[in-house]
Amino acid sequence: MTLALHYALRSDVGLLREGNEDSAYAGPNLLAIADGMGGHAAGEVASAVAISALAPLDHQNLHDSKAMLGALAHAVAAANNTLHEMSIADPSVEGMGTTLTALLWSGAQVALCHIGDSRAYLLRDGDFYQITRDHTLVQSLVDEGRLSPEAAATHPQRSLVMRALQSSTDAEPDLAMREAKLGDRYLLCSDGLSDVVTEQTMHKTLGTFPGPEQAILQLIDLAI
Repeated sequence: MTLALHYALRSDVGLLREGNEDSAYAGPNLLAIADGMGGHAAGEVASAVAISALAPLDHQNLHDSKAMLGALAHAVAAANNTLHEMSIADPSVEGMGTTLTALLWSGAQVALCHIGDSRAYLLRDGDFYQITRDHTLVQSLVDEGRLSPEAAATHPQRSLVMRALQSSTDAEPDLAMREAKLGDRYLLCSDGLSDVVTEQTMHKTLGTFPGPEQAILQLIDLAI
């Protein structure tokens, strides 16, 4: 049996900012989202660099886990190097960076690449859960048992990212393999969605709207 990915992609500037620092890609074999950081320090440039580095993977024939994970790691390293070179050429963008979450498919094999606090979720057989781990201060406090998940959701420093794709440091993404199943639904999003829409509501929305485009429009409406 051959699995095929049906996908939709949308972005919205939201209500708080004039500019949109998100970049994303959706294709037959690749889903990726990058949420730029740095404001005037060109967060939108950083996210675009990350997506541009990953986008060619959608058209490569990668059939084993080692090749898939290696390709993702190489793309992230290339983006990291580009950001570093840009910051040397223009010191005003020294603080720019981006989150990055990507899923690369080959049949039922899925390679996951993640750094920062954008997220990937999976709806499978009625169960909905996050398949990435936030690289944030509050998540580290939750992991250490010093903060409850409920308190983390409203913590004033919940958006403080500890690891990201930046010009000033070497990127250290999480890389892992997963196996896709017929009927899976995956959601990749920035914190523009996950900060304001609960997992329960995301779960209900994905379970209610069968089409990817319908679901994504509803999620944006809920976030706004």
